[in-house]
Amino acid sequence: MGRSFQHPFPAAEKQMEALALRLRAARLRRRISMVLFSQRVGISRDTLSRLEKGDPTIAFGTYVRALRVLGLEKDLDAVARDDELGRKLQDLRLPQPRVRRRGSDGD
Repeated sequence: MGRSFQHPFPAAEKQMEALALRLRAARLRRRISMVLFSQRVGISRDTLSRLEKGDPTIAFGTYVRALRVLGLEKDLDAVARDDELGRKLQDLRLPQPRVRRRGSDGD
């Protein structure tokens, strides 16, 4: 069975393109050529070119390897670290303490 590809939402596509530009800029700041970088990441120059354009079909693991080669892998630790919405939703499901009403137990 072949893989199916679902195009990302437009906002996600813009985020991927922005990440790609940041990775390319990081590579250029380090003065690493496309050939050397693609060798270190373990991909072809064509795949690197697609990665640096934000191609959504590039595997996540490839991005992780690229970040590692650039010395930016710790940036991944910040992704989804502060799940504020998730914590609020979880807190809503916590049992609430019972409030005793005066006079309801014979007072």
